[in-house]
Amino acid sequence: MDRVLEAEVMESPEEAISYDAMDHSEPNEAFVQRLVDLGAGSGGGHMLDIGTGPGHIPLMVCEKIEGATVFGLDMSREMLNIARQHLEASAYSHCIEYHLGDAKEIAFPDAAFDTVFSNTILHHIPDPGPFIHEAWRVLKPGGVLLIRDLFRPDDQLTLDHLVTEYAGDCDDYQRKMFADSLHAALTPGELRELADALGLNDVEIVIDTDRHMSLQTMSANK
Repeated sequence: MDRVLEAEVMESPEEAISYDAMDHSEPNEAFVQRLVDLGAGSGGGHMLDIGTGPGHIPLMVCEKIEGATVFGLDMSREMLNIARQHLEASAYSHCIEYHLGDAKEIAFPDAAFDTVFSNTILHHIPDPGPFIHEAWRVLKPGGVLLIRDLFRPDDQLTLDHLVTEYAGDCDDYQRKMFADSLHAALTPGELRELADALGLNDVEIVIDTDRHMSLQTMSANK
């Protein structure tokens, strides 16, 4: 199945509200647990969330990892509006900041963060190379990197099954968003080739579920 790009930024209120309303709790919890397993917070708690969206994960990170501070970056003003609303209603306003910014041109110096993470924005970017390069650039040596995304199914039948399985209870618009995202995603092989071309060291590609894959640093326990 060929890659079919979707919009890089969820700019409309409808897109942002619909995405926020979908139940991402299970994969988000698994994502945060992976950060813990990789050692996030053990060597310092200054973290960058690239493509923070509605801000669900930074709240979970601060709840799970004591001493964590998270800088959330996103290109969508609508998403950041929702993220700030969630933050105001939480107990973590002192440890999270949200700012407008481009994942491909991060306005931080080299080695600025102990942990850099990103959840499901890779498929939004036509050429993800600059984004991955920037994520690696702002990560401290020995820090934790976790970039998780969907991966593209082999065929339309598999894609349709995944939409039915994981978005069957959603409305038509939300199902279409999920299907478009699967179609726009990379394959694990394409992600591996990209990481190798960028010369990333000490990273691995992990197949997490039947629809998620991760580019990550090695576990602290390995």
